[in-house]
Amino acid sequence: MSKHFTGVRAISVPVRDQDRALAFYEGVLGFTKVRDVPTPNGGRWIELSPGGDAVITLEPAAGDVAGGAIGIRFATADATAAHAALRAAGVDADDIIRWPGVPPMFAFRDPDGNGMEIVEQR
Repeated sequence: MSKHFTGVRAISVPVRDQDRALAFYEGVLGFTKVRDVPTPNGGRWIELSPGGDAVITLEPAAGDVAGGAIGIRFATADATAAHAALRAAGVDADDIIRWPGVPPMFAFRDPDGNGMEIVEQR
């Protein structure tokens, strides 16, 4: 079956307010907006790229869906610098984890409470 999968195209992030989420992901995190187009049902299809081939989409959260851990790990060349920049921008970010033999990493949350991580690539 794996011969049919060629990679990860997009990861959807549930958000309550697409404009607020777009301001965070584009303005605070520095992602590049790839697409922001209306959908036939009156909504919007928003795609952003952190770099590389994969994108994230900002999907309207359904009903009572609340943010939570969604399991996205972004790569960085410098976890310490990324951590300092996010904290300076007021982002809710945990302390950097430094375990022997494991790259430095930390968790952070978007305005909807969606949890993500940044891991230093060596």
